[in-house]
Amino acid sequence: MKEVRYFYVPWAASETELPADEAQHALRVLRLQPGDEIFLMDGEGSFYRAEVSMGSGKHCLYTILETLPQEKTWHGRIHLAIAPTKMMERIEWMAEKATEVGFDELTFLQCKFSERKNIRIDRVDKIVVSAMKQSRKAWKPAVHELTAFKAFIEQPREGRKFIAHCYDEVPKADLFSTLRQMDAVEEVTILVGPEGDFSIDEVTLAMAHGYESISLGSSRLRTETAGLMAVAMGHLSKRKS
Repeated sequence: MKEVRYFYVPWAASETELPADEAQHALRVLRLQPGDEIFLMDGEGSFYRAEVSMGSGKHCLYTILETLPQEKTWHGRIHLAIAPTKMMERIEWMAEKATEVGFDELTFLQCKFSERKNIRIDRVDKIVVSAMKQSRKAWKPAVHELTAFKAFIEQPREGRKFIAHCYDEVPKADLFSTLRQMDAVEEVTILVGPEGDFSIDEVTLAMAHGYESISLGSSRLRTETAGLMAVAMGHLSKRKS
C-alpha cells in the first residue's frame, strides 16, 4: 500500500504551491515527482487530495483533486494557558501530546514563580504542526505568545474558566466532574501554573475575575503532566459519541 503523505498548507484551497519548508521535504526528502498524490491539511477543518503538478528547485506546485471536509471529534473549544517549564523540552513534549489528543488554543503564561521568561513560539508551533500531521488532526491549535498572568485573566473570554492549583486552604472542585456536567459545546479555558505553582495572590485574582478553583485529581503533577491531563479531561468530556 502506497504511503499517504500529508502537508500543512494554510489557505490550501486558494494556493497552488507548498510552503517553503514543506516543499523542501516533498522534493529533497520524499523526492516527489509530478503526478504523485499528496494530501494537504489547512488546519481549519479540511483535507485536500491533490497531486504534484511541478517540482523545481525550492518550489513544489500542486493541483487540488478533491476537497475532504472533516468533522471535529470534540465539541466546543479547549484553551490551555500554562506557564512554561525551566526545561523547555518538557513543555514541548506536552504541546506535541496535547495536539495528538486534540485541543484548540495554547497560551504561555508569565507568572510570579515562573522560571522561564522567554520562549520560542516558532519552535513550539513547528512541533504542533508536526504532531497535527502525524495524528491526522484537521484543526491546528493556535499557539500564542508568552503573556503576563494579570493581562491574560483580565481579557474577556467566552464559556467557563478554571484555574488549577495546589492550595489546600482554597476549596476546589474536581475538573473532570465539573466538565461532565457542562453543556458539551461550551468553551473552556484552563490555567496551569509553573513548577512552583501559582502564587496565592494569583489564584485569588483569577477567582475574582470569574475563574473557578479546580483540582486535576489527587496526585501531585508536574507542570507538563498537569497541562496534558487538563487537555485530556477537556477532550474526553467533550468528545462526540
